Amino acid sequence: MTANKHYILVEQTALKKMQRMALEILENNAGETELIIAGIDGGGTIVARTMHDLLKQLDNNLTLHLANISLNKRQPEEVLISPELDYNNKVVIVVDDVANSGRTLLYALKPLLNWHPKKIQTLALVGRHHNSFPVYPDYVGMELATTMEDHIYVEVDGNTVKGAYLQ
Repeated sequence: MTANKHYILVEQTALKKMQRMALEILENNAGETELIIAGIDGGGTIVARTMHDLLKQLDNNLTLHLANISLNKRQPEEVLISPELDYNNKVVIVVDDVANSGRTLLYALKPLLNWHPKKIQTLALVGRHHNSFPVYPDYVGMELATTMEDHIYVEVDGNTVKGAYLQ
C-alpha cells in the first residue's frame, strides 16, 4: 500500500466487514441448504471467493457453489455466467467490489433471468449513494457518500482483498 492513496479500508478491516456480511447472509438465509455465490469479473470475483470461504468456515453443512459473471461494465450487452449450474429454486448472491449507480448489478442479473431462482440477493464491499438504477446491495461492507467525480478502487493481491481507496 502506498502513501499517496487515501485508504478507506485496510486488509484487516475489509476482512472484518466481509465476516459480518457472511454472518448476515447466514442469518437472512436460515434454513437454506444451498447457496450460489456469483462474483462479477474483477474485484467482485475476489470478494465472492472470500465470501464463499468465510461462509464455508461458518457453516460446513451448507452446500456452496462459486460462479463468475462476465460482462463489459461500460457496454454490458453480453453477460455470461459460468459454470452452467442449475440456478432454479436456489439462492443466488451476486457480488461486486463497489456498487455505484446499480447499473453493473442490474446487468449482472441478466443471465439469471433464464432461470427461476428462489431468491437473488446482492452484495458489495463498498456501497456509494449514486443510484441511477433500482438495484442496491442487500449486503454492504461499508457505505460511503462521495461525489460523482470520486472513484473507489478495491485493491487485491491474488485472491486477497488488500483494501479499498478513494481517488
